[in-house]
Amino acid sequence: MPQRNLKLPVPAGLVAALAALPARADWALNLPRGVSEISREAYGMHMLMLWICLAIAVVTFGAMAFALLRFRRSRGAVADTGLVDSPRLELLWTVIPVLILIGMAVPAVGKILRIEDMSGSELTIKVTGYQWQWHYEYLGRDVAFFSRLARSSDFARQRGSGIDPASVENYLLEVDHPLVVPTGTKIRLLLTANDVIHAWWVPEFGMKRDAIPGFINEMWVTIDADRPGTYRGQCAELCGADHGFMPIVVVAKPPAEFTAWLQEQESE
Repeated sequence: MPQRNLKLPVPAGLVAALAALPARADWALNLPRGVSEISREAYGMHMLMLWICLAIAVVTFGAMAFALLRFRRSRGAVADTGLVDSPRLELLWTVIPVLILIGMAVPAVGKILRIEDMSGSELTIKVTGYQWQWHYEYLGRDVAFFSRLARSSDFARQRGSGIDPASVENYLLEVDHPLVVPTGTKIRLLLTANDVIHAWWVPEFGMKRDAIPGFINEMWVTIDADRPGTYRGQCAELCGADHGFMPIVVVAKPPAEFTAWLQEQESE
């Protein structure tokens, strides 16, 4: 029996791919710009490096393509050994890449040093990872709580629950008690764990740090004053059977609203 060719022609495949784009409007290849100082600086550095590497690739592969087409054997080209043995040329193609690397490293190191600068923080929160939940403690204030996967998602994920996950809002990305923080404030996070290694990651903040048992990691974030809202993330370190059910939800409020919320929590 002859086999049927099920492969789509290239034009038909491109049309099908383009038609599927609206259904994947939330899918992107690039980094998000984020809502914090660090995330925007990381995005800017990423784009700078991307364009530099793209320019290098265009020049390098363009020269290779030109040489292959212009000086091919069928056109009678003969290898020039004098070019290969030129000390000046060898020096040139050694010095230029070194200068490019230095030019890329200097601003990158500056950003890394800025990421590690915890000075001037106005609020410190201790974050402890557990299998499979987070514990938040506002240092210097009598406020602490656990943050777990929302019951609606937990019920829907159970085998045989009969609940359509698509019917659950923010499925696997909702918690019972979100972390509440103020906008326009430098927030220092102290991260550790009580059992295995976890990782605290919110994409819009532009930072991810491991939470390691017996060790304190630090990170900071300043959410733009004009960007209050809800931001979601997940544990980014494989930490056990329920690793995929350990979301992070951060609610950013204006400072006045955050102060009122904090006082309410302390009075309970």
